Amino acid sequence: MANSPARSGDDDGPAAPHVETETAFDDLLDTETTVLVDFYAEWCGPCQLMAPTVEELATEVEATVVKVDVEEIPSVAARYDVRSIPTFVVFEAGESTEQLVGMQEKRDLRAAVE
Repeated sequence: MANSPARSGDDDGPAAPHVETETAFDDLLDTETTVLVDFYAEWCGPCQLMAPTVEELATEVEATVVKVDVEEIPSVAARYDVRSIPTFVVFEAGESTEQLVGMQEKRDLRAAVE
């Protein structure tokens, strides 16, 4: 699958890959235990500032970390009531368990997935 999440130690592609379709997103939630989703948009300044932190975190935690562009798949953003970006949603066994809105410290994102 082209949108397969990268795991720690993978050398091909970003540590926090982009999920490009709703089907790929649903498949990800069906197959991964803990997922942190960064809902963002290319034009969003705070999202751009968070990008390096999200990439670093993806290499440091066991959870799968992915990015979803709210303009590419707005149906997924709407499903989880994403009204402001960046928004970070944690999923455990396919269920949304926590939502963090706005810029976040890396330690807070790490705590949410560990």
